[in-house]
Amino acid sequence: MPVNFEQAPILLFWETTKACRLACRHCRAEAIAEPMPGQLSTEEGMRLIDDLRAFTPRFPVIIFTGGDPFMRPDLFDLAAHARSLGMPIGFAPSVTPLLTREAAVRMREVGAKTVSISLDGARAETHEAVRGIEGHFRRTEEAVRMLVEEGHTVQINTTVMRRNVEELADVAALVADWGAHIWEVFFLIRVGRGTELEELSPAENEDVVQFLYEASRYGFIVRTVEAPFFRRVVAERRELDPEVDPVAAFGLGSLYERLVRRLRDRLGEPGSSRAQSVGTRDGKGILFVAHDGDVYPAGFLPVRLGNVRRDDIVRLYREHPLLRAIRAAAFGGRCGICPYADACGGSRARAYATSGDPLGEDPACAYEPVRVASA
Repeated sequence: MPVNFEQAPILLFWETTKACRLACRHCRAEAIAEPMPGQLSTEEGMRLIDDLRAFTPRFPVIIFTGGDPFMRPDLFDLAAHARSLGMPIGFAPSVTPLLTREAAVRMREVGAKTVSISLDGARAETHEAVRGIEGHFRRTEEAVRMLVEEGHTVQINTTVMRRNVEELADVAALVADWGAHIWEVFFLIRVGRGTELEELSPAENEDVVQFLYEASRYGFIVRTVEAPFFRRVVAERRELDPEVDPVAAFGLGSLYERLVRRLRDRLGEPGSSRAQSVGTRDGKGILFVAHDGDVYPAGFLPVRLGNVRRDDIVRLYREHPLLRAIRAAAFGGRCGICPYADACGGSRARAYATSGDPLGEDPACAYEPVRVASA
């Protein structure tokens, strides 16, 4: 049964701090070495968690992110408070010396639902060119394996960009080899430091999301961020006769063929798909709270809705006109006439980044819906 996102988001991302010891080239947060003035205090953070109790019929999963959430000395106090109220939680730490086995044990003891770690290439050179720290690839592998050993559900986050797209099949192989459970693939939005990097073309994006469906057949869950057109692909592929070649059926290009060939070489013959295609999007099932309490539809969509210090976060989510329009799929351009407008709806963050209109069409999607002529 489809989830109704009118009353409550399924995920609330809390940027607990902008402080981080890394300086990643695609960082949305433009993280810095020390906390910024105006960061929510412990008392304000506790109050925010208390306010989330008004979300019904379910609490959102709180993802403690940053920057690096481990830069907050009160992180586990905040997490324990959320769990004491019955709220599910997850962590998105950076791979730094703060991510110790002791920290992994504490995350498990406090009841973390997932722990997510970023990996932006299958080779050390690629990953470290993004992360900006020598030796970080090896430490990322060690961190993932350690978290798996400690019993966590581990999610690997990969941002797709031109510099790493040819390595995606090998990244998938690492997800399997390291024992991770979820591969979440971010499609670049040119915000923060990400404005320096190069996005793929719509045709290449289509090849990649079609490849991700194939990757989901190797035992781990695959989902996307800022590429909701993956849901259309999942629906199409589940209806496709297994004897039909997807290259011919969907007009796919050589990038898809290279990635799938490499995937088969690394992981062998596939099984059943574990693609995850819940119909969320920025502002529909998703909400983001910045370090200073400002509220946004998502971390990549910098349209400020209000601030938790002054505004009722539940009312903001339920009643803000932009979020109501997003949930109603009141879009322009191709997204507005697309039969997948509700299930997909395009990336609202990318629409805003490219046109200034968060309700505009997503230019990264290659799908051309049939336009019905008016009488």
